[in-house]
Amino acid sequence: MRNLLSALLAGCLCCGIQAQVAERERPSEWRFLVKGARFMDRFQAMEGNVLSSDTWGADSVRPRYVDNGIELPDYSFWGGNILQTADGKYHLFVCGWPENSPKGHMFWPKSTVFHAVGDSRHGPFVIQDTIGKGHNPEAFRLKDGRIVVYVIDGYYIAPSVNGPWKYDRFQFLPRNRKIVEGLSNLTFARREDNSYLMVCRGGGVWISRNGLMPYEQLTDKRVYPAVEGRFEDPVVWRDSIQYHLIVNDWLGRIAYYQRSLDGVHWVTEQGEAYVPGISVHPDGQVEHWFKYERPKVFQDSAGRAVQMNFAVIDTIKWEDLPGDRHSSKNICIPLNKGLLLKVLNQDTITALTPEVEVRICAEQGFNPQKDVDVKSLRFGTYTEVNYGRGGQALRTRKEGKDLIVTFDGKGCAIGADEFAPKLLGRDRKGQLLFGYASLPYVNYRPAVLSAAYPMYDRDRGLLELEVKNYGLSPSRPVKVEVYTDDGRKLAEADMEKLMPYQSREMAFKTDFVPEEGDLSVLKIMFRQDGKVVRQETVNY
Repeated sequence: MRNLLSALLAGCLCCGIQAQVAERERPSEWRFLVKGARFMDRFQAMEGNVLSSDTWGADSVRPRYVDNGIELPDYSFWGGNILQTADGKYHLFVCGWPENSPKGHMFWPKSTVFHAVGDSRHGPFVIQDTIGKGHNPEAFRLKDGRIVVYVIDGYYIAPSVNGPWKYDRFQFLPRNRKIVEGLSNLTFARREDNSYLMVCRGGGVWISRNGLMPYEQLTDKRVYPAVEGRFEDPVVWRDSIQYHLIVNDWLGRIAYYQRSLDGVHWVTEQGEAYVPGISVHPDGQVEHWFKYERPKVFQDSAGRAVQMNFAVIDTIKWEDLPGDRHSSKNICIPLNKGLLLKVLNQDTITALTPEVEVRICAEQGFNPQKDVDVKSLRFGTYTEVNYGRGGQALRTRKEGKDLIVTFDGKGCAIGADEFAPKLLGRDRKGQLLFGYASLPYVNYRPAVLSAAYPMYDRDRGLLELEVKNYGLSPSRPVKVEVYTDDGRKLAEADMEKLMPYQSREMAFKTDFVPEEGDLSVLKIMFRQDGKVVRQETVNY
């Protein structure tokens, strides 16, 4: 693995670029990961028609597809994502500044947001109009069709991609939580009820009822992997099953891939989500950009990521000077979108389940009955499948155009916490097949309880606390327990179900008489059937 990473970085290091890089030691077990385990295995060859060396940039990024994404000789571009309209056009919302600006790349705080249009999702994109000042844009649609373009410290909104644009600012309600590393570089995922989940640069999770109403903070710490890193550039999205999150360790130049059932509790898959060197041409030539930042995804009708956009630069940012050969642009890299899968077992799968049936759905251009190399398939929890283990295929049957594959249940190792088991394998041409399956017995719109506003009434000996359901289903009855930061139990009480977005004021009778400082930090536990289902920290 170390040799592979060295090869990927060679195009940059041979140019003498050795600063702004920290070598991160990979877990030793990653060397046993199989093809398809890493998110970066999903990147496919770049698309373009104009391959040119007669352009700006270090030798490591020439020749390149100058019609991929957006680039101009006299402008530097950064950030940006794509929306598609009913006429089939693709709209890239990207920021940029004149290449000869004072301070070169470091002129970025004065960048302008542009609306660019293309006939294909990989470009080329041509600037159609200017939206306004701003940096690191991310565009999304509201339920009523209006377009929101987030920028640092605000957003633009318009009735359509063509404007007119109005500037405004979001409101943020921390709910007695510390804001995790500030509110910048926000990323958004639309939920099934047209509310929005947002992740900030620091890794805090926020919810808004409609994308514009105040964003309320749920988490008290970052949801990123518990590893060494200088994290930024989060991108979050949701498909028909689960949430996905990629976050970049910009100093280590390694990104991590996470998945979640509810957008609050995350698992981290093994392996790199991306590293330098992922921009590859069909003939194997690599565009060795020094930095890949601000990733964004374009999703299909099932919510699967089919393309990722990156802001890229050919050198260290502060070495990109006005009027020199260096600059930045936005590139587009297609992704293997994966399969549509469903587990057919109606009963909860356990270690004793002998067989697991999985439907591999047919799609346009994909016939699972003819295209799948069944013997190559492995299915089960990602911690098994990513290492080539998991349940093996026992037999198949046809149902309509779909293929039903029966796997050895014991090998799948599907536990009680599994919400999206993984499939890996190959088609008959040797190409990667992967996907995540839904489970019939899992609630993919779960309740998410969160507490805030603890107040202590010393005269009555009451601790008052607000609990709110930020999930999309009614909650089950729970026992709410309140502890001091050092683990002393203050109070507990039973709480009946809450409907989505419903809140309830709770009054806890406690004999504990807190001293000064005891209530500065409180830990709240929600317990069901004796099991802690959520724990959080609130500030008094």
